[in-house]
Amino acid sequence: MYGPVKLFTPIMRTFSKIYILAMSIALGGCITRGEKISDQNELQTFPVVQLSLCDTVLHRNYVADIEAVRNVEIRARVNGFLNKIYVDEGQHVQQGQLLFTLNDEEYRSELAKAKATLSSAIAEAKGSQLELTRVELLVEKKVIAKSELEVAKARLAAAEARIEEARSAESNAQTRLSYTVIRAPFDGYIDRIPSKAGSLIGEGALLTSVSDIKEVYAYFNVSETEYLQHKKVNATKEHPEVHLVLADGTDYPYAGKVETIESEFEETTGSIAFRARFPNPKGLLKHGASGKVQLSNDLQDAMLLPQKAVFEMQDKNYVFILDASNQVKMRNFKPGARLANCYVVESGLKAGDRVVYEGVRNLRDGMRIIPAPVTLDSIKGL
Repeated sequence: MYGPVKLFTPIMRTFSKIYILAMSIALGGCITRGEKISDQNELQTFPVVQLSLCDTVLHRNYVADIEAVRNVEIRARVNGFLNKIYVDEGQHVQQGQLLFTLNDEEYRSELAKAKATLSSAIAEAKGSQLELTRVELLVEKKVIAKSELEVAKARLAAAEARIEEARSAESNAQTRLSYTVIRAPFDGYIDRIPSKAGSLIGEGALLTSVSDIKEVYAYFNVSETEYLQHKKVNATKEHPEVHLVLADGTDYPYAGKVETIESEFEETTGSIAFRARFPNPKGLLKHGASGKVQLSNDLQDAMLLPQKAVFEMQDKNYVFILDASNQVKMRNFKPGARLANCYVVESGLKAGDRVVYEGVRNLRDGMRIIPAPVTLDSIKGL
């Protein structure tokens, strides 16, 4: 009666163990897949740039002082009242054009006096010459001693010296009179005229300036490092081309050329001065203006890295690199020249490296991410 029941009990226990084991395996598999799905949902997406070599142009801007090729201060060379002004401020003048006149009565009087003195000296010399001739005849006839002849010759020499002195005084008076008329030394534009007609002008007083701005110079300072880079890149170019950015941020339409570089570095700043010449056919650039000279160097096989991808730690530059499993790792690198939004990589990175472009503050070493590839060309501002 109890035999079948006793037999069924061990069988039920066996099936129960098998069922529990199967359920445990099934549940274990479900939990594992759920964890993987959960981990996958927690991964964040970050833009990633793959580094490569390319040819590019490095632009550097330098604050420049613009000066006219010729800029001359017009100053009074004699004292006098400013009699008349013949030009206006900002006016274009031709070489030799009359600009100012000073009252010349005093200098005309000096010239007349000098001419009278010269005439007197010439007359005196003529008298001395006649006296010498008379003395020579008397000496020949042995009427007077030879010493009288020497005296007559000395008197004539003194009279001739006074003639030269009088002529010099006349020339000086004529020159001083000419200084009362001021003319333009070359074609150019008149600057400010500080004195008005009727003003008493002292010798050396500034009357105005004249600027020849058909061409202008732009002076700018370059650091020693950038100077060496410029010389290496432009070793075969005698006068490399440069561009000018005006004070309002617009580009000047005419290119210039670097003409000279000073021979010494400034001790206090460690920089050296460049001088570039720009054409100025429309007169847009004025003497004393400012702007920025853009110096361009061609870079071959350069590796560009977006600045957004870079962060600093203890004065060193780092980026996050992705490995084959999309795990980020910090890597130190050395930046070189700086472009608008990029660094030129000098060392520490290589072509093909995948770098996290943006959001580096939200990353930590060893994190796994979902990369969203972007190109340098697609990044705004590059």
